[in-house]
Amino acid sequence: MALQQIVEQTVTGLGYDLVEIERCPGGLLRITIDWPWQVPAEGVEPLEPLPEIFVTVEDCEKVTRQLQFALEVDGAEYKRLEVSSPGIDRPLRHEQDYVRFAGSVVDLTLKAPIGVAAAAGQVSALRKKFRGTLERAEAGGWQIVWSDEPPAKPGHRVSKKRVPAPLQALGFTLDELRDARLAPIVDFKGRAAKPAALPD
Repeated sequence: MALQQIVEQTVTGLGYDLVEIERCPGGLLRITIDWPWQVPAEGVEPLEPLPEIFVTVEDCEKVTRQLQFALEVDGAEYKRLEVSSPGIDRPLRHEQDYVRFAGSVVDLTLKAPIGVAAAAGQVSALRKKFRGTLERAEAGGWQIVWSDEPPAKPGHRVSKKRVPAPLQALGFTLDELRDARLAPIVDFKGRAAKPAALPD
């Protein structure tokens, strides 16, 4: 049985989602797991936002023990096994990940530069990396929205007369991406649940 299949069956069998499998130098096999996410029912707004569940050390230990056994039985080659949570720069792999994290700031890397037509003189035609807000595109699919406004330096006042840089958007398909991750932005106030919609 292929390594991917063994790991996926073991992880999902324990009730987790397999986010990523990575083979690293020195025989390290790195597995990233997360709790499954359920798509909210359309048109049904929860009375209060559901708390987000995070992977704990105990979850990682449980998966590690089961994987060590499964990989040993199958004779998979590795020297060290590391099981961890996705972290703040969680990779986005599947359509469901994009639905879950719509509205979040993400880092995207395209397989190929955007080209002259897509750049339309606004950005470099050779650009492949973008950081911005992930949104649903009006025509379906996904887009990233960003501004090339430089961040304000701490202690410096921003003039009210200064015209802000315009927002730009780039539509994309998942096939065009080399890599997509949540932007590793640290908020010392903690993770806040998304606010629930106000009743009409």
